[in-house]
Amino acid sequence: MLNRKRTGLIIVDVQGKLARLMHDSEAMHASLRTLISGIKAIDLPIIWLEQNPEKLGETSPELTELLSGEPISKYTFSACGEPRFVDAIEASDVHTWLVAGIESHICVYQTVRDLIELGRKVEVVTDCVSSRTPANRQLGIDRMLDAGARPTSVEMCLFELVGSCKVPEFKAVLDQIK
Repeated sequence: MLNRKRTGLIIVDVQGKLARLMHDSEAMHASLRTLISGIKAIDLPIIWLEQNPEKLGETSPELTELLSGEPISKYTFSACGEPRFVDAIEASDVHTWLVAGIESHICVYQTVRDLIELGRKVEVVTDCVSSRTPANRQLGIDRMLDAGARPTSVEMCLFELVGSCKVPEFKAVLDQIK
């Protein structure tokens, strides 16, 4: 079970025209909006990344409007190749990271693999990851699970983190799911 005191969210590279080329891009963006809004309602930390933003562009505007702070720019496929990202991970009290973004078989996979090697637990939000093709999306998910990540979904992780219909955050999360 996810522990809300030790869980955070990482959004990987949902940016520019590439984000629109993902398999089922509209559904992925809608799921990401729900996930981000729910995580904010629970008040968990969010780290968001941009791969080579000078070439690929900024994070999708419908996500940026929900996110605070600034993204961490990276030029390696694994976010763990970026010292600012590793510093942010190590400075946090988070031990379990929910991971979402693109592309499932490249940057998301390599980041997840390296987070696990750093001793972190990882849950892949499967309805919030994609690649340009369904086959590569699934291959990325399969490889992440083989590396030790666990699968979850937006609804599963949010309700697991809330834990009860009697906590104040429940209504805000429920409103996002509806």
